[in-house]
Amino acid sequence: MTIERQDTDALPALQGLEDGSSSVRLRAALAVGTTPDPRFVDKLVERCAIEPEFFVRDSLTWALTRHPVAVTLPALVREVRSECAQARSQALHTLSKIGDRQAWPAITRALLSDADDEVARSAWRTAVVLVPEGEESALAAVLATQFGRGERETQLSLSRALVALGEVIVPVLRAATTAPDPRVRAHALATERLLCEPDVGFEFAIEEAKRVVALGGSGREGR
Repeated sequence: MTIERQDTDALPALQGLEDGSSSVRLRAALAVGTTPDPRFVDKLVERCAIEPEFFVRDSLTWALTRHPVAVTLPALVREVRSECAQARSQALHTLSKIGDRQAWPAITRALLSDADDEVARSAWRTAVVLVPEGEESALAAVLATQFGRGERETQLSLSRALVALGEVIVPVLRAATTAPDPRVRAHALATERLLCEPDVGFEFAIEEAKRVVALGGSGREGR
């Protein structure tokens, strides 16, 4: 009787996740998270890949974090290998919220350099959360290969990820400030500025770095 009642209660929530109204989908995601059931996990992960509304996706992620890690982790690790960019990005985001380092092997170099900017940004943020102690320098070296990539928002995400790793990033920053590509040099200099002065805004740091590079400087005069 109890099992039958649970099945009856679960059905509206699962159907609600596919409703045409975003407010209905939001309520459904909140309901699933409020009353976790391992049977919901696959549906939540599946919905993350196609949900168009940010605030609903965020609630889907929250609902997944409410379920047992033993159930969610395998499903999310599979999802980061999906051919769908949103599926990869959202699975990575959810892994960062769960924060279980068992997922670290899934954060591959391919994800950290994914052709889709949103996927790459999610991978950078997740990697910083999950990186095991002692592997920060190796992660910094991989992240540094992405200097100069994308527009301002993407560059800011990379800088934030690197700065979160702390002083271990100094060697890769110094190497990147001598790179042939002026975009790489400017991005590295801006990141170095943020590491040394966290209160400096990225916009100011990157514009100052561009001026330094344009004048042929290293940005270290007087340091």
